[in-house]
Amino acid sequence: MRQRIFRTSLAAVLAQTTIAVFAAEAARTVTSNNFNPAVSLILDGKFANLKEDPAAYALPGFALGAETGPGEKGFRLGESELVISANVDDKFYGSLTAAVTPESETEVEEAFFETLQLGGGATIKAGRFFSHVGYLNNVHAHAWDFVDQPLAYRALLGNQFGDDGAQLRWVAPTDLFLELGAEAFRGDAFPAGGAAKSGKGAKAAFVHIGGDVGTSHAWRAGISHLAADAVDRATGDEATPDLFNGKSKLSGVDFIWKWAPHGNSKERNAKFQAEYWTRDEDGAFDPQSAGAPVAVDGKQRGWYAQAIYQFMPRWRAGLRFDKLRADPVDAALAGTVLDNQGHDPKRTSLMVDWSNGEFSRLRVQVNRDDSRANVTDTQWYLQYIMSLGAHGAHSF
Repeated sequence: MRQRIFRTSLAAVLAQTTIAVFAAEAARTVTSNNFNPAVSLILDGKFANLKEDPAAYALPGFALGAETGPGEKGFRLGESELVISANVDDKFYGSLTAAVTPESETEVEEAFFETLQLGGGATIKAGRFFSHVGYLNNVHAHAWDFVDQPLAYRALLGNQFGDDGAQLRWVAPTDLFLELGAEAFRGDAFPAGGAAKSGKGAKAAFVHIGGDVGTSHAWRAGISHLAADAVDRATGDEATPDLFNGKSKLSGVDFIWKWAPHGNSKERNAKFQAEYWTRDEDGAFDPQSAGAPVAVDGKQRGWYAQAIYQFMPRWRAGLRFDKLRADPVDAALAGTVLDNQGHDPKRTSLMVDWSNGEFSRLRVQVNRDDSRANVTDTQWYLQYIMSLGAHGAHSF
């Protein structure tokens, strides 16, 4: 018999919109038992028809983290996720998410414990996990509404920022949902690097507020800040990488609104979400490890907006627009990846997906990608997502 981890979330608001759901999302209630943990496996695969060579992908004005391009052409296996989770005892919950790459390498995506019934609306998490900054950052890939992340996440957060660290969250005892959080990380993951400050190289803070409007609407808004130190942060070609030493500071705002008629999301529902990010990097940039660092102090910005509509049971359609902008650089950095070439990367995406149930999804997506200067890439994707075993509800 399948077991399920009940992480009460604002997805449930579409069925019964009450503020109590927000509080339960932060102070998670888990029904797995420690002798029989919940186990799930996520299967993901894609077919990509890309006009341009993905190996030459670049975003003018941005030094990219690893694995942040459009992916390879043709058929390819995505990451398969194995998730094992359970209550440790009456006071702790533990979860492991291991990602198996197409190259048959296993990576620990998340491995953390979280307190239960700590009291006072507080929750502590420690281990390796995705930061709760922004809205999409801590959403696992199988729960994305599109095949890929918005350009702002690709350029500024390396798709998703996750690292080894600790988190403290607190939910206020108020009618309006109010959550405050602070995080400290090792500082190995992009946009940090090198585990600066003796393995305390990144810090983050966030505030989330939300509520219900009548019986059919729910919303959440947030502000976030991430401060990271980078020591020889390497990007680009592995043999001759670009190196950055300095500070990277990101600030973002996010908003999401959900609708379902009278709280019944089974037939129809819709959601709109948007995020805006700005990053200020101050330090020294050494292009292609040439040994001649150049001082940099500039801002980079990115935003996206998307709408998803389930127009009938099992069928959804979505539209997304995203855009980036980087400050011009001095002549000493002309021709490097930080040179924006007078171009603001942008992209428009359209997707349609079909779900036979909550454990399977098939998706088609087309991107009109104007990321690169003087090049428009029409990108077609087909994707399948299959979930085997127990799987918890997704967050709001």
